[in-house]
Amino acid sequence: MIKPYLYIQKTKEKGRGVFTKEAIPAGTTIEVSPVLVLSNSDTQIADTTKLHNYIFLWGVRETRSCVALGYCSIYNHSYDPNCEYEMDFDAETMAIKTRRAIKKGEELQINYNGDPEDVSSVWFDVKRK
Repeated sequence: MIKPYLYIQKTKEKGRGVFTKEAIPAGTTIEVSPVLVLSNSDTQIADTTKLHNYIFLWGVRETRSCVALGYCSIYNHSYDPNCEYEMDFDAETMAIKTRRAIKKGEELQINYNGDPEDVSSVWFDVKRK
């Protein structure tokens, strides 16, 4: 399920991103998408390819990864994200939920570290506000 008001658009600094055509209230689930779970050995291979920038660590011990379908892999990173993601390991899905009210036309962003409050470095340079 992807809300019909979401769309993908190129940004000046981050490549593609996910945006909204409508205002969205805080606490709204805007996407629930299936994932393809990769084994540890497949994860090691994927980490040597362009997929490295689009996969998520998977499982309680994070020994595997997943390719998220839908828009999940297109949301850009922010240390002050307006959305967060939740993984359902049993259902093999990822959900994206708004953390605050979102304005029409605003880019939707997640923290790639998983925890929206985690300010640990990621694998690329990030401009901090």
